Amino acid sequence: MIAIVKYNAGNIGSVTNALNRLGIENKVTDDPEELKAADKVIFPGVGEAGTAMNYLRDRGLDQVIKELKQPVLGICLGMQLMCSHSEEGDTECLRIFDTTVKKFPATEGMKVPHMGWNSLNTEVVDQQSTILQGLQPAADVYYVHSFYAEVCENTVAACDYILPFSSVLQKDNFYATQFHPEKSAGIGEQILKNFIEL
Repeated sequence: MIAIVKYNAGNIGSVTNALNRLGIENKVTDDPEELKAADKVIFPGVGEAGTAMNYLRDRGLDQVIKELKQPVLGICLGMQLMCSHSEEGDTECLRIFDTTVKKFPATEGMKVPHMGWNSLNTEVVDQQSTILQGLQPAADVYYVHSFYAEVCENTVAACDYILPFSSVLQKDNFYATQFHPEKSAGIGEQILKNFIEL
């Protein structure tokens, strides 16, 4: 069973729909014991970092998530909250990944948020990463975000928009994508399957 972290963030419905299409049993919960007992945990989200972290802290979920031993997948805001700090609301985050989340700089001719399809940087893709198996290096995936995680030692795939940023992070049992696999057609489905099969 896959537990989906319930917290003050949107987009959880699209993740449950994607898992249902794959025939995967799932449950949306903020119960620490249910999260600990799940086979795997998905930490999705769309929203504001400070508000979301306050919700997690108020319920003790910040410590629970950091201490999980099973595979954990962060998506979009979930990924950013797994980093060390976010410029959005000057927010201290979970510090699972040692990198900082920053706002895209204003750049002439480039819109923020970064929204739509973009390809993984062929020069910064670790094809040995279990979450990326079966993917082409320049695979197109779907993004919606105004903040990005800087490239770091945990980056297993990057993307270029205004500047290079972390598209996929991996450390121990923790995985994360800045893009939305549940909205990324066949490529996203492959990533979800890779996670399910870990």
